[in-house]
Amino acid sequence: MSIVVPFDGSALSRAALRRAGQFKSVLDERLVAVTVIERSVETARERGWLDDEEEFDVDRVVAAVHESVMEITPEADFRHELLGRRASSGTVARHVKSMAREEAASIVFVGSENAGHLVTSVSSVGSSVAADDAYDVFIVRHTEPDAGAQPAGEYR
Repeated sequence: MSIVVPFDGSALSRAALRRAGQFKSVLDERLVAVTVIERSVETARERGWLDDEEEFDVDRVVAAVHESVMEITPEADFRHELLGRRASSGTVARHVKSMAREEAASIVFVGSENAGHLVTSVSSVGSSVAADDAYDVFIVRHTEPDAGAQPAGEYR
């Protein structure tokens, strides 16, 4: 069994990876960060995987993502899949769910602002991954552990 974290370099996916690292020691399971990489220089630059002047190079992008994962949680394993230039969020979600199943995920940590809401965007990768019943899901909605905490005596 393993803990799987879909990782795209966003603040919430970074927070999900940190949180999963905390759970790893308690659950004594393997931790795997999974990334779906589009062959798009624009996407790679937006996510900080390439500098503004660099051309798209698969090896360079994979190394940049892997390095980001290791900076956050050095004990994590890293796995990636490559897609075409313009992959829909549904395609990305299918690949993430497939990797989670292949890694025998017992729990998937999803960093998403809306993955757990009753009304979600049809295009949300997090929503689709969270909807799969092959594993439990831990949704990370805040980048800091205490973000969103209410002061004593206040309720939403």
